[in-house]
Amino acid sequence: MPLSRAGRPQGLLPWMIPSLCAALSAVMLLVLSGLFFAFPCRWLLQNGEWVYPIVTGPLFVLSFCSLIALNGSDPGILHQGSNELDPMMMPVVWVNHMAFHLQWCPKCRFHRPPRTHHCPRCNICVEDFDHHNRWVNNCVGHRNYRLYLLLVLSLCLYTLAVLVACVMVLVRTTHLPYGLDKIITIVVAVPAAGFLVPLFVLLLIKAWSVSKAERSHEGKYQYLHLNNPFDLGCARNWCFTIFAPRGPKYMAEAVGLQSAVGPEWVPMQTLHCSRGPSGPSPPAVPGPGARPTSWWSLHTGRLPRRSRDPADLQEATFNLELSV
Repeated sequence: MPLSRAGRPQGLLPWMIPSLCAALSAVMLLVLSGLFFAFPCRWLLQNGEWVYPIVTGPLFVLSFCSLIALNGSDPGILHQGSNELDPMMMPVVWVNHMAFHLQWCPKCRFHRPPRTHHCPRCNICVEDFDHHNRWVNNCVGHRNYRLYLLLVLSLCLYTLAVLVACVMVLVRTTHLPYGLDKIITIVVAVPAAGFLVPLFVLLLIKAWSVSKAERSHEGKYQYLHLNNPFDLGCARNWCFTIFAPRGPKYMAEAVGLQSAVGPEWVPMQTLHCSRGPSGPSPPAVPGPGARPTSWWSLHTGRLPRRSRDPADLQEATFNLELSV
């Protein structure tokens, strides 16, 4: 039985329901795929149509492996802080000349970087949080976002290929009486057509989100009239999402550096707290010593070695962990 952060059992029913949803998605994929390969795909093979199994076979393997991998992946869990950290301290980081107050998470006991959200279902803070997916019983965040995109894309292509194959079987057997092959083909084609539309819509939504460097959770805490500071342009957003290194695993150095370091972390008078758990604050003129950073260079994978100022080290570590 899973334990909460306090070490108390969470209860069997709240743990089983999300697990059953994740198991149901895998079982549905396996059952429908088994029926497809055993009946309509077999019929196509027997009639010389080799292209359908050649296309649907690898797509099924890719979809199923992506589903299982996403279920057990790390979405970008940030380690817990320490009870010695001061919740009243309000560190400020800069992203493309926009200031962010690092919000305090009372459950994880540390200041959350921008775009980090505490998932109430998983009871963890996830960097670059997008949403909690019930069908895989896992959060989607910085470390598994590209795997989630791969799953949606592969499922969309696989469902489309299955539907086309089933329609081909039904078209070529219109003159034949209803048999087991034809009935099973209809049974497979109906859910395939039903899943294809929402999957295609979801794929379009996620493609738009990546192009604009947006996340689903930010709909509740939008930037109001301000521009998105994480937006680098469509091409660079896609390049960053797909090819950028995911960084270290995870935040151990940043959490260790979160300690009282003096008056450098006194809240700036020109900034205000954000409206959401991890939303940005209105822009302000950088104070003395502030260094506006280029967001494209935040994923260098290294911390500055020459700086000995704890405030600089803390700011650099948080900047290192920012991502789309």
